[in-house]
Amino acid sequence: MAEEPDLVSAIYGRGIAYGKKGLHDIKNAELALFELSRVITLEPDRPEVFEQRAEILSPLGRINEAVNDLTKAIQLQPSARLYRHRGTLYFISEDYATAHADFQQSLELNRNQPTAMLYKGLTFFHRGLLKVNALCAPYDISAFPLRNEVESCAVIRQEPRNQRLLKAEEKSDFEERGVQACLKQMNYFSIYFLQEAIESFKEALKQKVDFIDAYKSLGQAYRELGNFEAATESFQKALLLNQNHVQTLQLRGMMLYHHGSLQEALKNFKRCLQLEPYNEVCQYMKGLSHVAMGQFYEGIKAQTKVMLNDPLPGQKASPEYLKVKYLREYSRYLHAHLDTPLTEYNIDVDLPGSFKDHWAKNLPFLIDDYEEQPGLQPHIRDVLHQNFESYKPEVQELICIADRLGSLMQYETPGFLPNKRIHRAMGLAALEVMQAVQRTWTNSKVRMNGKTRLMQWRDMFDIAVKWRRIADPDQPVLWLDQMPARSLSRGFNNHINLIRGQVINMRYLEYFEKILHFIKDRILVYHGANNPKGLLEVREALEKVHKVEDLLPIMKQFNTKTKDGFTVNTKVPSLKDQGKEYDGFTITITGDKVGNILFSVETQTTEERTQLYHAEIDALYKDLTAKGKVLILSSEFGEADAVCNLILSLVYYFYNLMPLSRGSSVIAYSVIVGALMASGKEVAGKIPKGKLVDFEAMTAPGSEAFSKIAKSWMNLKR
Repeated sequence: MAEEPDLVSAIYGRGIAYGKKGLHDIKNAELALFELSRVITLEPDRPEVFEQRAEILSPLGRINEAVNDLTKAIQLQPSARLYRHRGTLYFISEDYATAHADFQQSLELNRNQPTAMLYKGLTFFHRGLLKVNALCAPYDISAFPLRNEVESCAVIRQEPRNQRLLKAEEKSDFEERGVQACLKQMNYFSIYFLQEAIESFKEALKQKVDFIDAYKSLGQAYRELGNFEAATESFQKALLLNQNHVQTLQLRGMMLYHHGSLQEALKNFKRCLQLEPYNEVCQYMKGLSHVAMGQFYEGIKAQTKVMLNDPLPGQKASPEYLKVKYLREYSRYLHAHLDTPLTEYNIDVDLPGSFKDHWAKNLPFLIDDYEEQPGLQPHIRDVLHQNFESYKPEVQELICIADRLGSLMQYETPGFLPNKRIHRAMGLAALEVMQAVQRTWTNSKVRMNGKTRLMQWRDMFDIAVKWRRIADPDQPVLWLDQMPARSLSRGFNNHINLIRGQVINMRYLEYFEKILHFIKDRILVYHGANNPKGLLEVREALEKVHKVEDLLPIMKQFNTKTKDGFTVNTKVPSLKDQGKEYDGFTITITGDKVGNILFSVETQTTEERTQLYHAEIDALYKDLTAKGKVLILSSEFGEADAVCNLILSLVYYFYNLMPLSRGSSVIAYSVIVGALMASGKEVAGKIPKGKLVDFEAMTAPGSEAFSKIAKSWMNLKR
């Protein structure tokens, strides 16, 4: 090389040699890049050199440069390998739509690629739902340039492979209403993407029957659909191939925990830790599982091990590390109160305000002057495991009734895994609410938080709150108005992302169109008041908007104040003061320069807002108690219907207030079920597919509308 310094093959060989010496040494990486860049300068038409340089750039985090090199290599000489490589980099960058296109192209060049097929499936899995110009995502759109929604739907319909996705009655609707038919099918489409992921994973398994990662991913996809049995089968097949596959053990354990099968979950976490003793997720979940079953000694021991894994300087702390100190302190608190009746203590009062504030916000445990909870006391024994058969027949019957009632509270929506532990807890909560409400209507007092008194509405909800806390100690279920004054003045935000970039939250798809129409109405009201001359033009522009993403350009066009985004507030009408309205939730739409949007909703629980809602709920509860007392002495059907409407109206305001840090939805629904039973009515119907009770309340125009909707599925029986 000294004699011929520009000998390209020698320079190329030296670049590869530097790369093989190890990229952990930045000098090796820099020298490798220098030599490969020299080769490209001398001979810019060699695709393998661009690919080699991309392999050096990507581990250094220079993903965009690596993608550019692979793009040049593809332009010079396309290959399945290059498309797969570039697709992987797009996948790492969370650009799942572009990654999918590359994996698809790679598979067209070489079908027999189980890894590419796996990653193709993962692009579907991680998107949940692809955000495309036409909201007709299950149909094959990859080959067509999409210029507008109606044209897109028409073109998509002609593609032969899409015919099987269209039922006969949908075809005419497609022809007549174009994109509106697509909008109607959005919830189906969301499930489709997970099903497409499943099909890709199955195809990968056809190509490679012992592909453990494909079985693991298949289990994850079924878990997201809420299909516990299919997910279990897939995880089991992965473990039959390798019983020591740590990721599968971890995922199966977490699924079992969230299914309410704590003992089975614990076995997976223990096995995971035998294989990988420093696995923080399994260690945390082991501690959580023990505590949830009342085994505090083992639980706190596992939690302490997670606490000892301090992140290195500059290293981001894991979610488990951030949560474990709160869990350990809460576990100590629970253990200290094991021999105390549940009605005699209250974490909202007992735990320090700063602790609750940080816990609810999932902040690092940096609390000034915090005094730790008492350590484990030897005289307080752990909870002993009980077999169902050991209970008396009447207790067994009570548990079976609770299981049935709790199952009626399950959401039939992708993303919600049935949890039999939550079902039982909230079923028992409903039964206790029923008993407490009946006692209140007969002028009896109840024992709550160490005091005997007439029950107030918060006491009624507190019954369900405590059952929810028992069911899962991992989640801080706290009353937000009991937080420190400083936090209340700033407000607590219950925040939900509906669309974030390419990812759409499948749980809430049922409500996208309703929210879209609401936003359009508010925009028209705004322009009617502030821009009456331009109202017709705004209305015509809005009529062409069929998806949330298109609202931002419209707002920028007609409102100079709109830059990167805008917000719209919902209003909740008062029953107590006719004509008065309260703040509901806030809808926010923001966008970036490359077209990604953030579409979110949130409720801000400020002190002033809370007081307004409390006054409304106080008035309804007073009326409910009075009518409940009349109902106890009457057999008139009209009285029972009036009580039913009051219960649903009261909970309507609870849902819109969102007064808890977690669990407001199932807690409120268990109160509905329990209070209705106290009135002589039993809920026999399940919540319909796609429906979320809290969002039904939040998007209803008023309490009467919510009551009507809820009664339509409850199938109330006397």
